[in-house]
Amino acid sequence: MKVSSKISNVLDRFQPSETTVLIGTAIVVGIGTGFGAVGFIKLINLIQNMFFNGGEQILPFLGPALIVIIPMVGGLLAGPIISFFAHEAKGHGVPEVMQAIALHGGRIRPRVVVAKILASSLCIGSGGSAGREGPIVQVGAALGSSLGQWLRLSDNRIRNLVACGAAAGIAATFNAPIAGVIFAMEIILGELHLGDLGNVVVSAVTASTIARIFLGDQPAFAITADYGMQAPWELFLYVLLGAFAAFAAVGFTRMLYWFEDRFDGWNFPDALKPAVGGFLLGVLALAFGLFASTGPPAGSPLSNNLPYIFGAGFNVIENTLHGNFPFWLLFGLIILKPLATSLTLGSGNSGGIFAPGLFTGAVLGGALGKLLIILLPNASINPGAFAIAGMAAVFAGAARAPFTAILIVFEMTDDYRMIVPLMASVVTSLVIAERLMRDSIYTLKLTRRGIRIQRGRDVDVMESVLIDEVMVREPITVSMDMPITVLAEKFIETGRHGFPVLDARGDLYGVVSLEDYRRAVSDGHKKAGELKVGEITTRDIVTVYPDETVGSSLRRMAPRDISRLPVVAREDPRKLIGMVRRNDIVRAYEVGVTRQEEGRLQASRFRIKEVSGFESLEMRVEAGSVSAGKRLSEVPWPREAVVVSGRRGKRSMIPRGSLILHGGDEIVLLSERNVAGELRKLCLASENKIKTS
Repeated sequence: MKVSSKISNVLDRFQPSETTVLIGTAIVVGIGTGFGAVGFIKLINLIQNMFFNGGEQILPFLGPALIVIIPMVGGLLAGPIISFFAHEAKGHGVPEVMQAIALHGGRIRPRVVVAKILASSLCIGSGGSAGREGPIVQVGAALGSSLGQWLRLSDNRIRNLVACGAAAGIAATFNAPIAGVIFAMEIILGELHLGDLGNVVVSAVTASTIARIFLGDQPAFAITADYGMQAPWELFLYVLLGAFAAFAAVGFTRMLYWFEDRFDGWNFPDALKPAVGGFLLGVLALAFGLFASTGPPAGSPLSNNLPYIFGAGFNVIENTLHGNFPFWLLFGLIILKPLATSLTLGSGNSGGIFAPGLFTGAVLGGALGKLLIILLPNASINPGAFAIAGMAAVFAGAARAPFTAILIVFEMTDDYRMIVPLMASVVTSLVIAERLMRDSIYTLKLTRRGIRIQRGRDVDVMESVLIDEVMVREPITVSMDMPITVLAEKFIETGRHGFPVLDARGDLYGVVSLEDYRRAVSDGHKKAGELKVGEITTRDIVTVYPDETVGSSLRRMAPRDISRLPVVAREDPRKLIGMVRRNDIVRAYEVGVTRQEEGRLQASRFRIKEVSGFESLEMRVEAGSVSAGKRLSEVPWPREAVVVSGRRGKRSMIPRGSLILHGGDEIVLLSERNVAGELRKLCLASENKIKTS
């Protein structure tokens, strides 16, 4: 018996609470991700030392040409891993995690862990302009997903473990557990559920603790100066910085995807494209002469004197925070770093965009601070303060994650004096960036695949489900003449937070919510016992029609944060025929995803039929039939037929020989047409339960 089966049996036997299972698995994911982050960072340092110091010692005659050759060699090694082992390792990784959450129940292939670590460490270690956080987020998410699949957990629990892994990745990489939690909720899951929060926090803190033990517990950047505002009017300067940051964020996003399009459209082996990107990156560094060290003086090992645009660039960020660079250099890096990252990741290499985004924001803020010192000589301007705000503002504009942006900068600098200017820059950047581009740097990749994510779900899936399919028919209603004391009892009795209100003729009058009741009771202008429901009802309501899509109802709910919508007849908008609530939206999403998967399966069946001449049969196993109660391997299937998939209720089944068939199971067989009758006898399915594709 497999270990996973033994563990599942133990869980079934002792039946621990859901909280115990989730906390336990969250700790395991945190431990795995924490050690994964430590190993990943040390592997990057090892590869960097081997490439640059080793290359300098073995091939000293190449001189500066090593700067061009090493990134190319790194791409040459990483490319085949991505192309032939796990294509999900391509790029910055976070969109793939979001897609897994939205469409695949959080399921990620375990091999992604190995591929992402190897490819990204080769990329970054050889000078590729990319960050560490994207790979670790994807690795942590894949670990969580693999654990959930191994333990045969439900889709919701697997999604929770994926979020745990993502949070743990950020926490371990940046020594920022709080930001890791918010990142998982704001970007990966897309919304906050208290049921998810505790486990994600546990996982993030566990991973951060492990990283601190092995990598040190100091903040990422040491801040010694006082970076608070010196005068209230300086807040306007941070608003100006936010505006510049929005354009920088959108420009970064568009540049990255422009290069990705160029490389994707190039008729050249995918496995070799990262090498080309690495070569161009090296040429860029060589052409602009960016060899000055951010570490020891010249003459020390090459690995300590890398071009500013190589790697994640944390040394450059720290020097910028301390005001060590001139304006012209900072201004040039605003363009060069996004260009370097676009060449690296756009060519198909592996790494993150979090750190390059922070880098771009830091040099943008530092450059603006240097310029303001010249323009406002009498003002107490500290370029480091603008660099800190710029980091958060550019990332917020690119990722559309304001809370993550603010908290990550707080935790990386361990400086909370910048809260007001940070918020001013972040909010300004977010508002302008959303006007300039609808998608974030993460969701744009999914949108181009035809997947539109909103609150962690694919909005396009919602467009395939009608309100009529998920609405509650004959909902509980109240009369406008009902005393609100009776209404209070109705709230307690049903557990509902709102009801549609009908007038004397039975027409829709409005909607009354628990909040309406509380507001009326607290006003005290009239005794509560004398009020009628009609007096506290909200009349200005949003309604939907049964033939509209669930996606349209979601768009109407969002602006007002409405929890329920009355469904009315199109021919008579005052006739109530149902209600749709947020829970119904979740159910609709599950219906849409199932329908989408069935459509893909049906399309694959047609392709099989066209290519092989076989056909697929879909049958329902009836209780008492020959096959019911038997293992799949025990059923005397004809030699001309094979079971290819199955479904039990809403759950898909892998057709292993040990699978026991139950009455009501649906199975799909690939067979020759002449054995359909024999298969029918085994399943005792009637003609109308057989669908021939």
